[in-house]
Amino acid sequence: MSAVSDRLPTFPWDKLEPYKATAAAHPGGIVDLSVGTPVDPVPELIQKALVAAADSPGYPTVWGTPELRDAITGWVERRLGARDITHRHILPIVGSKELVAWLPTQLGLGPGDKVAYPRLAYPTYEVGARLARADYVVYDDPTELDPTDVKLLWLNSPSNPTGRVLSKDELTRTVAWAREHGILLFSDECYIELGWEADPVSVMHPDVNGGSYEGIVSVHSLSKRSNLAGYRAAFLAGDPAVLGDLLQIRKHGGMMTSAPTQAAAVAALSDDTHVREQRERYAARRTALRDALLKHGFRIEHSEASLYLWATRDESCWATVSHLANLGILVAPGDFYGEAGENFVRVALTATDERVAAAVERLA
Repeated sequence: MSAVSDRLPTFPWDKLEPYKATAAAHPGGIVDLSVGTPVDPVPELIQKALVAAADSPGYPTVWGTPELRDAITGWVERRLGARDITHRHILPIVGSKELVAWLPTQLGLGPGDKVAYPRLAYPTYEVGARLARADYVVYDDPTELDPTDVKLLWLNSPSNPTGRVLSKDELTRTVAWAREHGILLFSDECYIELGWEADPVSVMHPDVNGGSYEGIVSVHSLSKRSNLAGYRAAFLAGDPAVLGDLLQIRKHGGMMTSAPTQAAAVAALSDDTHVREQRERYAARRTALRDALLKHGFRIEHSEASLYLWATRDESCWATVSHLANLGILVAPGDFYGEAGENFVRVALTATDERVAAAVERLA
């Protein structure tokens, strides 16, 4: 038997190390805009909830506390416009990347089954298919796919890396197509709170799904909207039949969110003020970086939502990475997200105000 690691592609971020070293050698220090990891403090009310639950000697449950399930269902109805959401319609997960990577395996997919995802996409969709030994196929428009053997369809809106937002009509058409062909649809909506020039819509909205959650599941994370990437707190919402099966599998696998993290997630989902405040920080950084990149000769495509600017100088992404590294700025090459990104770079908004100001000064 070959090792599981043999099924995986080369870890892309290792290729960025020489450019990181170049950027770090800049006299003013590196401005790292390559990885979308939050840098701002965890809101105080969330920290307090975590500390208050620190004395948690027993095992947590995979399904989460009743308080957490109430907080998730309340948020799904309040923020996504979903209706009649019960505890059976939701499932806590240990960060969204874990779910993306292991979902095809947990669904029982294997050789001959196909996982479909956008042509420009988060690399872990492909990793999940490879771990399950399933096949994978990319699309520009999912409804133009040959549905034969497609068992799992990933949507991602707002998109990582491009920031593109799928319209309500696009979502509605895709949900109908997936149902027509008996394809399970998972919609990665982890950036849904971060719409700038568009208002992202969830597949959980009745205008999209016709009031039924059959065959659809949405994925949500607290990493970006609440600065909780270090807590590993996320959840699913959608088809109770699908989530019920996943719950049983995840019970056997011990895939449980820690009890203090569950308490922190309750606090995060029950407060919208800190989300607005964080949005304002990102909006200011986005404006500053976007203006600086445009003046420096970049073109920005999509980027109407999420935590990234999808930028190009119409040259190889690695030439752009090298150019910016010489200015002490590190960005992600677009080909990390698919061949279609070979002339783009992804510029993250996740740096402190001081580092963003340094980037703007260097680009000028």
